[in-house]
Amino acid sequence: QVRLVESWGGSVQAGGSLRLACEASGYTDKIYRMAWFRQAPGKEREGVAARIRLGTTTYADSVKGRFTISLDNAKNTLYLQMNSLSPEDSAMYYCAAAPNWRDPLLAETYKYWGQGTQVTVSS
Repeated sequence: QVRLVESWGGSVQAGGSLRLACEASGYTDKIYRMAWFRQAPGKEREGVAARIRLGTTTYADSVKGRFTISLDNAKNTLYLQMNSLSPEDSAMYYCAAAPNWRDPLLAETYKYWGQGTQVTVSS
């Protein structure tokens, strides 16, 4: 089993930055890919950024150039650096992990999920 705990969400004004963290514990050696998803009220959960074990990253078009996903292997912690935030980025952000290769930004392909952390961007 893998446990994921997100932290460092919060509120920021438009144009500002936030950094999210997701600490993994348990059978972390079984993790092949990790990702960040977000879900705003009334909307479907969408993939934001993903990182495959060997370091390959992929991003949703809406966040390319603004968000950066990274992994600190020593701390088993996944990060999401978010810059140039806009109100449209407001959502609950979730960390996810999976033990195999599938579409990295497709929520249905992930087995493990964190509880989420709220990000609110005011205009």
